[in-house]
Amino acid sequence: MRVIAIHLLNDYSGSPKVLKQLLAGWAKSDLELHLYTCGGREGFLSGLPDVKCHFYWYKFMKNPLLRLLFLMSSQFLLAFKLLFSLKKNDVVYINTVLPFGAAIAGKIRGNKVIYHVHETSMKPIVFKKFLFGVLNLFADEVVYVSNFLANKEPVNIKKRVIYNVLEEDFVKQAMANKNWNKDEKIVLMICSLKTYKGVDEFLKLALTNSRFLFKLVVNASTLEIEHYFNDVVLPENLVIYPTQTDTHPFYREASVVLNLSDPKLWVETFGLTILEAMAYGLPTIVPPVGGVTELVVEDKNGYLIESKKIDEISEKLNELLDNNELYKWMSCNAFEMSKQFNLELFEKKAAEIIFQ
Repeated sequence: MRVIAIHLLNDYSGSPKVLKQLLAGWAKSDLELHLYTCGGREGFLSGLPDVKCHFYWYKFMKNPLLRLLFLMSSQFLLAFKLLFSLKKNDVVYINTVLPFGAAIAGKIRGNKVIYHVHETSMKPIVFKKFLFGVLNLFADEVVYVSNFLANKEPVNIKKRVIYNVLEEDFVKQAMANKNWNKDEKIVLMICSLKTYKGVDEFLKLALTNSRFLFKLVVNASTLEIEHYFNDVVLPENLVIYPTQTDTHPFYREASVVLNLSDPKLWVETFGLTILEAMAYGLPTIVPPVGGVTELVVEDKNGYLIESKKIDEISEKLNELLDNNELYKWMSCNAFEMSKQFNLELFEKKAAEIIFQ
């Protein structure tokens, strides 16, 4: 049996990381694995062992009209390529709803088509309806990353929820490098360089909490960072880092990890960085809606607060970082919660997707 995995944009974000884990698990079952993704980029899907890579054209554009045109063109090319390469018993596994051309080709060739859905906040709404319309027409099964997402984007076909988990190497490094004694009180956020991810709110928190050091790691280049913060006076207690392939040093030294996504613009369907933080025993502050609420329990391993409530977040930060007993208790709870999202269970469920 062959699994034909499809992903659009290979980078160092959450969705390609999850696909990498799926492929690693399937490789243990001696499946023949093929990956179709755009070329010319480095990311989590680069250089995977036991996976034959095929590249198709796509280029991300900031201009929304050009981005839509390039996406449509790329999916036409992808569908054309797959129509001549798919075999009868192949399983077409589509990561995110964007590579819709694979669903069309898979349906035409009579293959089993499975979607792995990571997102719900997509604009414009007509574009979202189109992508999920293709899913409803051509998918045989849908995998969701959280119960929240399964309820938010329901389908009338077979569905299951498989929570994202941490890679075995990540857990081992976290166990070996965990630092319970913090030399400095550091507030960390790892995200895309987007307004809806709460980048501006993170800046405001740094301005109003000069006692703490704020570190922002964004999935962007140094040039993109300079452009985003052009004409903005950054506080001395804020350090901004471009794309990092190794985030362990940041988690090791951090005291608290934030997710400040604006639910009105972007709802977090899971929150992989929050799970990574918990593996390091770090309390977190996240929005009160979305998949992150399935990870964070209020007043136990973190707090659920809207990103616009800067004063409330500041209050909780000060309370947590000034109370050693409270911090240790929450830290232990965060670490225990991370154990529930283990790779062994993930790989078992991943195998069931293909063989059931």
